[in-house]
Amino acid sequence: MSIYLKQIEQLVALQRVDSELISLKEELENAPKEVEELEANYGQYRERKDQILEKIDYLQSQQKRLDSEISDDDLKIKKSKNKLMMASNTKEYHAMMREMDNIEKLNRMREEERMALVEELERQRAALEEVESESSSLKEELDEKQSTLDQRVEQVEARLVELEKQRKAAGQHVPGPVLGRYEFIRSRLSAPVIVPVIEGVCTGCNIAIPPQGFIELQKGQQILNCPNCQRLIYWCEHFEESHQPIPGKPQVAARKQPEAAEEAE
Repeated sequence: MSIYLKQIEQLVALQRVDSELISLKEELENAPKEVEELEANYGQYRERKDQILEKIDYLQSQQKRLDSEISDDDLKIKKSKNKLMMASNTKEYHAMMREMDNIEKLNRMREEERMALVEELERQRAALEEVESESSSLKEELDEKQSTLDQRVEQVEARLVELEKQRKAAGQHVPGPVLGRYEFIRSRLSAPVIVPVIEGVCTGCNIAIPPQGFIELQKGQQILNCPNCQRLIYWCEHFEESHQPIPGKPQVAARKQPEAAEEAE
């Protein structure tokens, strides 16, 4: 195998390592987001639970107050009824009756208010039960996701260390100037950096390579750049595996270019 082909092979291997590095780093960045979202949802349930508990406490205190007031006024009515027969005149009698009517009317209003409080308490307790159930399920999911995330992060970090070693080793077999071109393009373009040319078309940008440039590429004597996207390119016919399409790129059926081939001869 020529030096040119070995360099292309090393660059493609380096790119594979870089692609996995990018993918794993993105996973490390995105993986916690699902857990963070679950934590936020769980926090919202806890806040809602606290609000419901606070409302239940308030409703219970109001019910206790009403019970006490109703009980006190019932006692007043009983005492007024006992005193009613002791009224010394009609005016006093009617005054006591009006007082009793007012107390009874007030107590009926309190009873209605109390019934509304009891109904609202039942609704709040039902809401609390629902929130606690949903919160418990969410907590289980959160704990499971957190545990899985911790394990996955450990695996990814270990793989990153391994890939960094592989990258360093692969880079040692590529000449400095060539590696410099690769790193320069990599810093300015999205992956991939080095791509095959199929049917005279750069699979990085899907633009045809000029005929003279394609002839030079077929000779396999130097590493060239695509004149359009500036990615490093190589002819697919130099490598069997190059017939496979680049992930995410439209597949171009590989075939020879007669005109370019004749000129090359």
